[in-house]
Amino acid sequence: MKNPRRHLLKSLGAALFLPALALAQPGAAPVKLAMIEGFSGGNANGGESVFRNLVWAVERVNERGGVKLAQGRRPLQLVRYDSKGQIEEALAALRSAIDDGARIILQGNSSAVAAALIEAINKHNEREPAQRVLFLNYSAVDPILTNEKCSFWHFRFDAHADMRMAALMSVLQADTGVKSAYLLGQDYSFGHAVLREARRQLAAQRPDVRIVGDELHPLMRIKDFAPYATKIKASGADAVITGNFSNDLTLLVKAAREVGFDGKFYTFYGNALGAPAAIGEAGLGRVIAVADWLPNVATPQSEAFYKAFRQRYPRPEDDYVHMRLQLMIEALAQALEKAGATDPIAVAAQLERSAVTFSSQTGTMRASDHQFQQPLVVGVMDRQGTPGVKFDVEGSGYGFRVIKTVPAAQAEMPTTCRMARPA
Repeated sequence: MKNPRRHLLKSLGAALFLPALALAQPGAAPVKLAMIEGFSGGNANGGESVFRNLVWAVERVNERGGVKLAQGRRPLQLVRYDSKGQIEEALAALRSAIDDGARIILQGNSSAVAAALIEAINKHNEREPAQRVLFLNYSAVDPILTNEKCSFWHFRFDAHADMRMAALMSVLQADTGVKSAYLLGQDYSFGHAVLREARRQLAAQRPDVRIVGDELHPLMRIKDFAPYATKIKASGADAVITGNFSNDLTLLVKAAREVGFDGKFYTFYGNALGAPAAIGEAGLGRVIAVADWLPNVATPQSEAFYKAFRQRYPRPEDDYVHMRLQLMIEALAQALEKAGATDPIAVAAQLERSAVTFSSQTGTMRASDHQFQQPLVVGVMDRQGTPGVKFDVEGSGYGFRVIKTVPAAQAEMPTTCRMARPA
């Protein structure tokens, strides 16, 4: 018996390529993109925000006729599979996606899930060469995924955690008001990587900063962060460094505000998904976030890009925009067209040397480890309408003013990848 929820989601995915049918080759099968993500569970809002971005990117490709292959034009079709944020569910979704004919897998909102998918895809592609698949990762940022666990079949389009931490540290290095820091993270591979790199980079760049707390907590299971916030305040920390996201960040900053913590937050994801509204006035000048792009990047192309996204998704709560997701889909479309086919090896060969520009943002894929190289920006939270904050976040009245731009060449870091390539 068919799963009605899965049937509904597949029908939704099918609708995403209808505008291209008139331009595509008659009877041309769509190029299926299987998005395996947590659409339920603790990070469901993160999954939905990525989905909106991918829908918009796929629509744009299809509106211009899909991708031009040797046998004619074919539309892209985005199909979503709910992993519930769990590894076993994600692996089951991978099997379903392959059975459904998908050869491009998209995932990102968990490094633990990404690591499991890489391992499963490596094994599958070796056993089933006629059904090989590629894995495009948009936000699983554990550095190991493009180092020790690097794979020919895996491409990461987000800056990894060490790159993001280096960008944050370039700001903290000059922040003389920070004399002590509390490190707090989620107890899984990504959280461990963030705290490990925070310790290393603090020792190298700000050895005068005392680490007054170093703590991990269960992922997406804490409902009351008051005990953690109380410890942070009692430690005398001037700043919290955290890679927390979604509810684990929102609830943390709410609790910190309630206990009266007035230090800074150096974050990976403090710029959206409810965090600015939760922090409120207490975050002004105190919450710092790193990203590949922020809405207040002051270029005409960037502003036009953001306004177009807000026109597509007018609800204030839907405005978490990921520039890298647009670059990822553009890079994929470019690789498909240059390969002239959907064969994963041919597409991978093109994708690993892709260079794309969209709305003044440029990125290139590094072939040695399949780590995307792009500029990074660091922003500080402020009121909408203050200089540098034209756009707010999610209708909160607060936005992020860009205080540091890190060019791609400066953001790049060495890799230990020893990639095994197919014969």
